[in-house]
Amino acid sequence: MKGSGEYFSNEFLNQKPLPYSFKMITQSHHAESFRSTPATSTPISPEKVASLLASEWQLFTNNTKGSQAESARSMKSLPLGVTSSFQHWDPYPISIVSAKGAWMTDVDGRQLLDLSMGFGAMLAGHLNPVVVEETKAALDTGMLFVTPSPISTDAAERICRRFGIDQVRFTNSGTESTMYAVRVARSASGKSDIVKVEGGYHGSYDPFVVSAKPSLEKAGNAEEPTPVADSNLVAGNVFVVPYNNPDALERIFEKHSKTISCFIVEPVLENIGIVLPDAGYLERVRELCDQYGIILIFDEVKTGLTAGHQGAAQRLGVQPDLITLAKSIGGGITLAAFGGKKQYMDFVSNGKMAHFGTFNGNPLAMAGIRAVDKICTAETLAAAEALNQQALDRITEIIEEFQLPAHTVGFGVKGCITWSVAPVRNYRDYKATDFAVAELSWLWSLNRGIITPPGLDEQWLISLAHGQKEIDILVEDFRSLAVALRS
Repeated sequence: MKGSGEYFSNEFLNQKPLPYSFKMITQSHHAESFRSTPATSTPISPEKVASLLASEWQLFTNNTKGSQAESARSMKSLPLGVTSSFQHWDPYPISIVSAKGAWMTDVDGRQLLDLSMGFGAMLAGHLNPVVVEETKAALDTGMLFVTPSPISTDAAERICRRFGIDQVRFTNSGTESTMYAVRVARSASGKSDIVKVEGGYHGSYDPFVVSAKPSLEKAGNAEEPTPVADSNLVAGNVFVVPYNNPDALERIFEKHSKTISCFIVEPVLENIGIVLPDAGYLERVRELCDQYGIILIFDEVKTGLTAGHQGAAQRLGVQPDLITLAKSIGGGITLAAFGGKKQYMDFVSNGKMAHFGTFNGNPLAMAGIRAVDKICTAETLAAAEALNQQALDRITEIIEEFQLPAHTVGFGVKGCITWSVAPVRNYRDYKATDFAVAELSWLWSLNRGIITPPGLDEQWLISLAHGQKEIDILVEDFRSLAVALRS
């Protein structure tokens, strides 16, 4: 067993899940994932971080006058000047005018290496030629039928075959998919309550915003977190449990199984960096759901094909009852889905859970599925994953060289640097990380032509459009930050 104080070697590829003991959770992460913590480290001066942040914010405003002007303009017609609230940051976000491959161009004419890639939606790369070709072909047939079509049947067959599910329905966003998956679970079980993980995000449907990123003051006991919701939510009964703690999950099930319909969880948490499942955790979750008659939903909106060519569930070796998908399955076209075992999807068939949507399964979205199915093969995704692993290994070496209080985490084609010397296994661990250095790391990269999500706790993504040049840029950028922190 590897503990938090050890240096973890490359455990990423070609290994099987480790055995686990009943009710026994360790800090050994799942063998199909990667984490490397430093043997030793030296603290970073807060004064150094504050000084660098001040100078980097000044550099940001000096170099982004166009984005500043665009933000001022957009504020007049868009709340916060953005089309989705996560896009906003103070003093203003970067405004993009075009993208191709792994690169974007902002309104100031700067070329930016995209390591966000739409949280996975652009896994195939911006304007991937196959996606463009399939989309143009779809436009020759029609944009919207609002009737059954062989196009949607073909897409459904591709999704079911790839993800190992019986049936699927298409939607237009991850939020829609998680909402409908829960409705299926409620219809099938005859129960209404929900269990989710503290710090887990499953879209903006009211119950899922509960305890997405709660204040610890309101969240209470780490073993039995208090559900925290904004006053504008109508969430219903939502129970919250810590990730990687099956004992806490079992306690909730023991008390409330008569009213709980489902447990929804990202198999790998990707809303707070990358939080890996302990060896045996997901297997135990599966056992508990079966034991107590609770429907298990895997939210793979963020993992999906970024986890591997068949998704996280199959890679991690645990099959849920229902699954939600979005982002990576559409090649950048608006698309999402929910599906799973026929015994549960039958509740859509029998009308007990009605599912509607004018744009569901439209030809353009189905063209995205067809393109991604052709592009994202086991071979192409393995190549992208190898590049990601190279980046993780090289950055790990820099962390060791400069004795930085940080560690690397990876899953599939995603990776991140977590500013903590100990593994992050749940939301409370995440809240103990150094957010000031995280902000500096993000801003440092942005000022040097690398764009990652503004949340400070998101991850980079190596798409099919990234190559050795882009990996070298990512690694050398981090080295330059390390030098600055230790100068």
